[in-house]
Amino acid sequence: MIAAAVVMGMLIVGPIGLAAEQPGPRLRNMLVINEDNSHFFGSRKAEEMTVKGLHAWVDQYAGGSVTHLFLCTNAMRSSFRSKSRDAIWDPVNGKEPQHPWPQNARRLHEAGIDPYAVWIARCRKKQLSPWLSMRMNDVHNTSDRSNFQHSTFWRTHIDLWREPNHEHGSGLNYAYAKVREYQLAYVRELLERYDPDGLELDWMRFPNHLTPGKEREERQILTGFVADVRRLTRQWSRKRKHPILLGVRAPAHPDAAAGRGMDAMEWARLGLVDLIVPCPFYFSSDFDIPIEVWREGLKAAPHRVSVVPGLESSVRPWISGTPVGNTMETLYGFAASGSHRGADGVYLFNWMDVNDWPIQANDYRLLITRGVGAKVTARGPRRHPVCFRDTVPADLSMNTQLPADARAGKSFRVHIGPRPKTGRAWIIAGLAKRDRVADARFVASVNGHKIKPTSDLANTKLIGGDAARAVRFDCPLGALKTGYNQITLKQATDTSSQQFVWVEVRLSPTD
Repeated sequence: MIAAAVVMGMLIVGPIGLAAEQPGPRLRNMLVINEDNSHFFGSRKAEEMTVKGLHAWVDQYAGGSVTHLFLCTNAMRSSFRSKSRDAIWDPVNGKEPQHPWPQNARRLHEAGIDPYAVWIARCRKKQLSPWLSMRMNDVHNTSDRSNFQHSTFWRTHIDLWREPNHEHGSGLNYAYAKVREYQLAYVRELLERYDPDGLELDWMRFPNHLTPGKEREERQILTGFVADVRRLTRQWSRKRKHPILLGVRAPAHPDAAAGRGMDAMEWARLGLVDLIVPCPFYFSSDFDIPIEVWREGLKAAPHRVSVVPGLESSVRPWISGTPVGNTMETLYGFAASGSHRGADGVYLFNWMDVNDWPIQANDYRLLITRGVGAKVTARGPRRHPVCFRDTVPADLSMNTQLPADARAGKSFRVHIGPRPKTGRAWIIAGLAKRDRVADARFVASVNGHKIKPTSDLANTKLIGGDAARAVRFDCPLGALKTGYNQITLKQATDTSSQQFVWVEVRLSPTD
């Protein structure tokens, strides 16, 4: 009842986020890089903790296809000296953390350099749109209660956890007013201290915020919180004399978002947000994010809300299947499919520099230079793997299609975006490590058209599910459809029963 009253109060004071407030930072054809709260500090040397070092990080993204840099400031602790929560370098039990991340963040602070202020100014100079991203309930390493990442508030308010008796720790419960007040204080500090183009509330790191089992019925609590944040961004938009937009990361499907308490569709319909990033939590990228479902529901919003699907770094065929890293080809597949379904761009999470993960440095440079627009993805090879949805309520399907009994056979649904006009196509099926897997033979069809097997893939390095073998079928382009395709696979021999652990459509623009 309290949460509902908050929302009703918001409605009484008038609409929030009207179209008249929209002019400002572009929210179409976006390519977003999320820089997490630790990566820069943990990946650079001490001598790079300078204004020059901060500028160099921004400058690598300038002049190419990246449009937005989302700068994450926090997990439980803050990577700058905050007034409302611990700094990442503050001592734990009297001991200062020696990890490069807190040490380098401290070096910048002691030198009088605020990295986020420097980055925001540099972004604007280099014509990149700077946003701040706030993680709303990060619980990294909570099984280690002495880990330096944990805040004093979390350590001393176990009664405010979602699961106070959980042996591995738990996130904070927004059903408690104290939690909301604590988190809103940091939002207020970010807006007072910095001048970004937008603020993102990252509800997906981690996606658990309300009383377990009551997320759907308590979702108005988060709606009230987002309304409070919207009021603050409107106030600071007036003070800064430019729009400060509000975005959210939320579960990939609108129904999943509502069922887990993060009702981004409702937030948009109430005029509270300008940008939604539907995305997975962590376990796997989701190659079937229903942008068209979001678009249909968002017709009821008072102003246009951009939808930019988020891609994780890893690809996993089912919740416990062995993952592999994304590639430029899977990225192109994700972008082509999303664009066809009405996405306003691509948002990359855990795609940061100098990691060589998920792609190597040369490919990373190619990515940020050329981008993933329609012309680029049409000219490049694409992969469309079968994965699953990792953040859903108990009453909603995870869209899991693998693993599958090969002898029984199975049909798989794969969205490929636009069907290529030229080139070649293959269906790839990865097989588990089982007796006589090398001798097994298979039959396949695409949308009812039988397709012929060709030589196996020579290397299964890029195939998930710990596949021992990857069979390949030659697929005529004419058998494919724009959008969803039905792929049927079945074991054709009487050898030992095999198991499918990976399925993908692979497209090449040339023969």
